[in-house]
Amino acid sequence: MGYQENYQTWLNDPRLDGETKAELLAIADDEKEKEYRFGGELEFGTAGMRGLIGGGMNMMNIYTVMRATEGLSRYICSLGEEAKKRGVVISYDTRRKSRLFAEKSAGVLAKNGIKAYLFSDVHPVPMLSYAVRYLNTVAGIMVTASHNPKEYNGYKVYGEDGAQMSPEATEVVVREIEKITDYLSVTGDEKSPLISFVPEEADQTYLDALSKLTLSKEAIEKCGKDLRLVYTPVHGSGYIPVTKILARLGINVTVVEEQKNPDPEFSTVKVPNPEFKETLSMGIALANKIRADVVFGTDPDSDRLGVAVKDDKGEFIALSGNQVGILLLDYILTRLKEENALPANAAVVKSFVTTGMAKAIADDFGVSLFETPVGFKFIGEKIKEWEKSGEYTYIFGFEESCGYLRGTHARDKDAVVASMLAAEMVCYYTYIGKSVYARLMEIYRKYGFVLDKNVSVQYSGLNAMKEMNAVVDALKTVKAEKFGSFAVAAVRDYSASLRKTRDGKTETLDIPKCNCVYYELEGGSFICVRPSGTEPKLKIYYSVRAENEAKANEELEKAKKSVEALLESVKK
Repeated sequence: MGYQENYQTWLNDPRLDGETKAELLAIADDEKEKEYRFGGELEFGTAGMRGLIGGGMNMMNIYTVMRATEGLSRYICSLGEEAKKRGVVISYDTRRKSRLFAEKSAGVLAKNGIKAYLFSDVHPVPMLSYAVRYLNTVAGIMVTASHNPKEYNGYKVYGEDGAQMSPEATEVVVREIEKITDYLSVTGDEKSPLISFVPEEADQTYLDALSKLTLSKEAIEKCGKDLRLVYTPVHGSGYIPVTKILARLGINVTVVEEQKNPDPEFSTVKVPNPEFKETLSMGIALANKIRADVVFGTDPDSDRLGVAVKDDKGEFIALSGNQVGILLLDYILTRLKEENALPANAAVVKSFVTTGMAKAIADDFGVSLFETPVGFKFIGEKIKEWEKSGEYTYIFGFEESCGYLRGTHARDKDAVVASMLAAEMVCYYTYIGKSVYARLMEIYRKYGFVLDKNVSVQYSGLNAMKEMNAVVDALKTVKAEKFGSFAVAAVRDYSASLRKTRDGKTETLDIPKCNCVYYELEGGSFICVRPSGTEPKLKIYYSVRAENEAKANEELEKAKKSVEALLESVKK
């Protein structure tokens, strides 16, 4: 059916709730809006689904959520009675309709005879990941759109290992979802005795697991109570767990009161993304007022941590996700080595778009470094793989988008443990008479300066994902020899798992496939282009090596102009 027919079918269905019907009536004369909502279906990919909140097949609403949960339920039922008894744990953040979507999901599971554990209040992604294994459930559901604008919500599914569901299992779930063509036919039983709350001790044992990961107890004891740390949960789910773990350590925390409470409108920020300095602006203002040392901010589902520190002039600067990542990596390896606790088979994992400086640090400590596609699920898979084989000991994993994980208690990004580690890192450097910024400068001097920048090209409309993928596909057909001052040394086509050098030699890449083009540049720099899997943005990653920051910025601008010209040429 066309979008007009789909629209009318929904509008005329007596099962449609009154709120959604009124919403659809309000767009009766808006053909573009109707086409967007009913011209396609919200895609359920390897990370679940994410979209604008509203009525329609291509939107996040109770009908698309219940349909997805029905598909998941059918998959679980196919695994047998034991899987149904083990059940599914469900969490949600502070976004619009998050609690409603979580309750509807629980009802659909229960209607299918599947046990459902529902958190009694908002909880972060890492606590959902932890609870899956703590409760021994067969799956987990997290209702969140992470750091997206307030108009979005999402639905992520986790496997029994606590990592996002594997591609193989997701494929089965998607097939079941696609069988359900009547969106309004799915029902649930939200009053079923199969639905219960997650036991409170799950929270306690999660914090216990984090406490065991501390690396600088003496420094915390000496400096923690005097540390002036400002924290903002940005109206999200991080407030309770982050403040609790820091209190356990004895670290002094001042919370931004205006951003402490849940607010689905995220009314004090443009977007609730701690990657942006603007999102931390209220925290920085408070920090300046009370003369604080550091500012932390977490996103709505508390899997990303943003950090601002004072530079050598005493002014707050927001660190990039790459900078926080290399600081934590350096700190963790330093402390483990100092305590003679660094395993001989230690391994670090990062996404391939994350700073190349990680390799220099890992090599210096004699630690193996592994790269994965973008998406923390791939880092979670490495943890699972090594737990089975014993070949490597997982030490730390991170992504440039402010996602970090130490420990194996969770299999996804964890801003709670990252907050704990970053706070104790500040204590450690204070204890030895150094600032975090000074240590960052030492790292640059030791390994060479690297400037990492991301640029996003916004797309819109029903075909946004198709258009972005077409641009990346077109790049694979064009031979690029130079970007700015940098000659291209090799090109990686991750969709074909191939790397081709400038002289024509090829090799197979042992890494999961994804649609992405990665340009290795002479001297260790790189440029990577990929479509976002969660929002309509074409993402371009620059990692520029140079003798200093000024030169790196100069080279970056040249490279950006070359990339812009290339993108324009393939669009024609």
